[in-house]
Amino acid sequence: MKHHQITKRGEKVGSNSGFTLIEVMIVVAIVGILVAIALPSYRTYVQRGDRAAARAGLLEAQQFMERYYSVNNTFASATLPARFATVPANAAKYSIAVGNLAANTFTLTATPIGTVEKCGNLTLKHTGEKGVSVPSSPTASDIAECWR
Repeated sequence: MKHHQITKRGEKVGSNSGFTLIEVMIVVAIVGILVAIALPSYRTYVQRGDRAAARAGLLEAQQFMERYYSVNNTFASATLPARFATVPANAAKYSIAVGNLAANTFTLTATPIGTVEKCGNLTLKHTGEKGVSVPSSPTASDIAECWR
């Protein structure tokens, strides 16, 4: 006859212990809820980082344009070097282009590549005026939010 030893907690020595299906399902449900909460925040964080890279690219391109003007006394024939084509350079989330070229004016535009961005295009004029394309009639607070 086989005898089982009983521990102080009333468990048999050598008995199998593990997780029940209910316990595993509860853990999976909790992880799912945490992912559902965290993922949108993460995406927003990544978009803000990409937007910061676009802003930096626009400001660097503006400096290039100012240097061009100081040498040539006009913006009219300026073209941006290839390094400004996309930012960030390793991920290409925005393309930068120069437009509205005239002797004394230009507008730089950073356009999102393949994504929907809450600010749309970021713009920077020769005067330093900053702008966004979304919403279609942005307020000062919309512009400040996208450029901070």
